[in-house]
Amino acid sequence: MPLERKTAAGVRAAQPHRPGEAAFFDVDNTLMRGASLFHVGRKMYERGAFTFRDALGFAWKQAAFIFRGESLKDIHSIQASALSLAAGILSDDVRSLGHEVYDEFIESRIWPGTKALAEQHLRIGRRVWLVTATPIEVASVIAERLGLTGALGTVGEIEGGAYTGRLVGEILHGSAKAEAVAELAEREGLDLRSCWAYSDSHNDIPLLTMVGHPVAINPDTRLRMHAHARNWPIYDFRSGRQAATLGLKLATVGGAAYGLWRGYARLRR
Repeated sequence: MPLERKTAAGVRAAQPHRPGEAAFFDVDNTLMRGASLFHVGRKMYERGAFTFRDALGFAWKQAAFIFRGESLKDIHSIQASALSLAAGILSDDVRSLGHEVYDEFIESRIWPGTKALAEQHLRIGRRVWLVTATPIEVASVIAERLGLTGALGTVGEIEGGAYTGRLVGEILHGSAKAEAVAELAEREGLDLRSCWAYSDSHNDIPLLTMVGHPVAINPDTRLRMHAHARNWPIYDFRSGRQAATLGLKLATVGGAAYGLWRGYARLRR
């Protein structure tokens, strides 16, 4: 009988006894609602790391992300803003910040259905990685708090313990995700034909195509069409799917605008 370990998520997970198998999960809009990096920026703003105008920019990009779904242009825009604002910040501080962000914002936004899928893979002995454009320090915190195997994320250059504002390699997005997973598979001895991948975005089709078991979760229009054409499983954990989801989006945008207005009023006082 395989040994078991208790994960941070409270799941009885078997020690990996399927060494060639793994599951890879995107984060934003797949594991959680919205963009994780937005909440990192929100917390940094609370600590005075950047201006109210910068905060407005992040809120606008988050609203666009929720309404339109993920786009390469949005990802690069958010990442470029974050990199410029993070220059000089200690990497240890960002990891500490990641725990606060998880507790205050991310945990409540995790889709229960996606979390259940990840936990099922753990229970039967598969390793589970997050694969995301989110900074690796934050992605690792999310993986750790959920009791997953680990995370692949965007890596910022660090000198003297602080971010320089430059990247190491590429933003982990689109084809870069597929390349990172291929490298991990070679290093860990994984058979990608026996692996799973989960995403909401058509940008992750290169990753989904390279595994034997691709799954679309909360898919955008292009991924939904692609998945239907190839008979890939599709899970949509968004309540209402249309009217209720639109109401949620409007409430999110309205709430963000109201919160920023209140913050601005407090600053003026």
